[in-house]
Amino acid sequence: MSRSSRLFSPLFVALLLATISLIAGCSNSKDSVAENGTSSTTTTAPDHPTPPFATVDEAVAFERPVVLAHAGGENAHPHSTMFAYVDSVRSGVDILDFDVRLTKDGVLVVFHDDTVDRTTNATGRVDQMTWKELHALDASYWFTEECSACKDQPQDAYIYRGIRTGEKKPPFGYKAEDFAPTRLEDVIERFPDFVLNIEIKGSYPDSVPVAEELAKVLEKQKKLDSSIVTAFDDKLAEAFHELQPEVEITPGLEAMTQYVLAKVKPADGRRVMQIPPDYEDIPVLTPELIERAHADGMVLWIWPNEREWENFDGYTKLLDMGVDGLNAADPAEAVRAVKAFTKRG
Repeated sequence: MSRSSRLFSPLFVALLLATISLIAGCSNSKDSVAENGTSSTTTTAPDHPTPPFATVDEAVAFERPVVLAHAGGENAHPHSTMFAYVDSVRSGVDILDFDVRLTKDGVLVVFHDDTVDRTTNATGRVDQMTWKELHALDASYWFTEECSACKDQPQDAYIYRGIRTGEKKPPFGYKAEDFAPTRLEDVIERFPDFVLNIEIKGSYPDSVPVAEELAKVLEKQKKLDSSIVTAFDDKLAEAFHELQPEVEITPGLEAMTQYVLAKVKPADGRRVMQIPPDYEDIPVLTPELIERAHADGMVLWIWPNEREWENFDGYTKLLDMGVDGLNAADPAEAVRAVKAFTKRG
């Protein structure tokens, strides 16, 4: 071997190895996932499916029934946690659903109850806790696969208990804080392209500050045409509408009752009726109501209020009745039911 060949060989080998390494790295870039659930390489691809529509107008006019993740899907995930929203989005839901309240220091949080007692490892009122205090709690503490918040199950049934507090490792791709109460803005920023269905908890006038903060958040996040807001208290829903008339609202309990029982149409512009199959033993969802609502230009998004509906067969029964949306506590099953229903034609 010549002197020049001996000098060139190590350089050639080094370059060859570097090239092989680069090619291998590129070929695996799509599958390389860091422990925090994000790609370990720079990429613009989202970690979840793209929603099929971006506005309420598009959702109302969509060609098939839509699936909402009710509180993230509380039968399949700890209620209203980031873990719930991420997992339900990955299952293919179309719309995210929230209950919102204010903390003591005025932070808009995703939380159903007025106290933390039912779902977390603590007790006390949400509006008497700071955001820091609330976010430190374990929102998966009482969750089991058989019950979204039960306190009489065997210890090993509480499959996510302790993740928030560091006693147990989170599932791959998630963090401990994904099992804590979360802020509405955090979910919006994680999923900026999704339509939002938001219920303001409480009643008028006590919860008007919640409506005011929600109006500010939706404007800040540029979600005015991609959010729909409701409240059980009609006055509270209307108070929000006065603050943000660009955001669509749905009828509250009184207006819904008037429409179902007395056939009094809601105010103009109320295109979405959100109702349960029955309410306090009174049948609500009937063939006559479905026909009338559609004739009146409204769509029906159903929130099943009994666990017996929250499965493939229950969702399929509702779809066969002609509903336009499922606000599902088991989002993956609802997505599966809609796919099967659509395939049937």
